[in-house]
Amino acid sequence: MGMTNDKQLHWGIVGPGRIAEKVVEDFRLVPGAIPVAVASRSADRAADFARRHGLQRSYGSYAEIVADPDVDVLYIATPHPQHHAIALAGLRAGKALLIEKSFTATVPGAEQIIDLARSTGTFVMEAMWTRFQPAIVELRRLIDDGAIGQVRQVQADLGVDRPFDPADRLFDPAQGGGALLDLGVYVVSFAQYLLGNPTTVTATGSLAPTGVDLEVGLLLGYDDGRAATLLGSLRNPTPGQARIFGTGGWIDVLPRFHHPSTFVLHRNGSEPETVSREPLGGGYAHELIEVTDRVLAGATESEIMPLADTLAVQRILNGASEQLGVRHTEDATVQV
Repeated sequence: MGMTNDKQLHWGIVGPGRIAEKVVEDFRLVPGAIPVAVASRSADRAADFARRHGLQRSYGSYAEIVADPDVDVLYIATPHPQHHAIALAGLRAGKALLIEKSFTATVPGAEQIIDLARSTGTFVMEAMWTRFQPAIVELRRLIDDGAIGQVRQVQADLGVDRPFDPADRLFDPAQGGGALLDLGVYVVSFAQYLLGNPTTVTATGSLAPTGVDLEVGLLLGYDDGRAATLLGSLRNPTPGQARIFGTGGWIDVLPRFHHPSTFVLHRNGSEPETVSREPLGGGYAHELIEVTDRVLAGATESEIMPLADTLAVQRILNGASEQLGVRHTEDATVQV
């Protein structure tokens, strides 16, 4: 990697959409990380993004940013089905990767990226910012410390009221639309973080006229009787709350659980304890710090968001999609 020195990583942003607009703002809070380039399939869009955010270079193709020798890490924020081709090209070019959630559109797509990352010893992480929020870090520490005994059950919901629009990415099968890949990824990753990998996944829901999943209810089952009940919807708003139930108490994660600042710890026989931890900036700095620190340290994975967890989550999402009659595909037309 062409790092300018041991303490700096040059980042390239692939896909200057809604999420990238937010994430790029938090780089100012990340020591050692400098965003230097952006790529879009539209040269004008890339140039506009670069101008507004002070990036040195903009590209009108993904191939150009992959070939840029000055870029150490690619942040891939295109629609889900495009991640696969861009990630593989990035890995072949020796770039570390932060890949927006959902990681891919399919399980085989995720497996191919992970296999190439491992065989080349290159750092790859899914951009699941939730696990790095200070409130969630503290929550996990308390649970690991036995604050609520053994975790037995998890509940989580995430729903938004999005008017149906066949032109909107969220309702477009070709762009990996649907509730599961966009919203379900949060509730599933949250449950997987706390309970591990389920032995059964049961899904119910409904489809939009375009054939993507509009709403979903999931029951994750475990051999020893533990369970998660998870809800996601594009047709109705929900608070975005999570609850974790243990043998020694429970935790309420106050909305919205996927980037919370507060949770309430209920230990059996004790008064509730309110714990607040504010995130840095917009909340994206924490995952950027993780990638930057790990890559500079020579690591190939994050211990908090390891690739095995990403693959487990992808399997749950796609298995649930298929139960609803939705079959996602990777975008084979991406030019990289």
